[in-house]
Amino acid sequence: MPHLRLRKFNTRDMHPGQKLDNDLCMVVRAGRHIFLRGQTGIDLDGRMHGLGDPAAQAENAMRCTKILLEEAGSRLEHICKTTIYLVDRAHREPVYQVIGRWLKGFYPVSTGLIVAGLARPELLMEIDVDAVIPDDESLPAPDVGGDTAWIDSPAAACAAISASWRRGAPTGSASVTVSTAASFTARFFMPRQCFRRNQ
Repeated sequence: MPHLRLRKFNTRDMHPGQKLDNDLCMVVRAGRHIFLRGQTGIDLDGRMHGLGDPAAQAENAMRCTKILLEEAGSRLEHICKTTIYLVDRAHREPVYQVIGRWLKGFYPVSTGLIVAGLARPELLMEIDVDAVIPDDESLPAPDVGGDTAWIDSPAAACAAISASWRRGAPTGSASVTVSTAASFTARFFMPRQCFRRNQ
């Protein structure tokens, strides 16, 4: 099954002061494995949080991590590995305290690094996360939102779009790309009125 890639963006929009042109996304689901873009004090709308405050930046990073995992059909307790980058060793305690609170009782492995700098000078920390949805849990339909997503069956496509609309996605038509076992790919356009919205 092709990988699911959500919240696609280009670095020229994320870092307008830098000469960049990289097509990236915030989260990739490859089977049961979830890869997240490194999370920082910059929220999912591009706003900076916690200027000069490493704990506040860590709080924002973990809040965004939770959102992205859930959009990919995963949860914080599925996290297996974290890599934490700090620009100052003195920030280790405040950052780790925040991360530890969010991941209390989940026991991932973790690597911590002190680095010379991050993508922007105001960033004091970054966390990189890998998660795996356990084999004994059903693979949930992701929240496709406004993206075109790869879903493994028309039924899963309907479930994903219905769930997105129930959460208040914009009106109009939505589309998903369905890849079947026979390697046949089709794009399905499903008008909103085809689904009964649960109140």
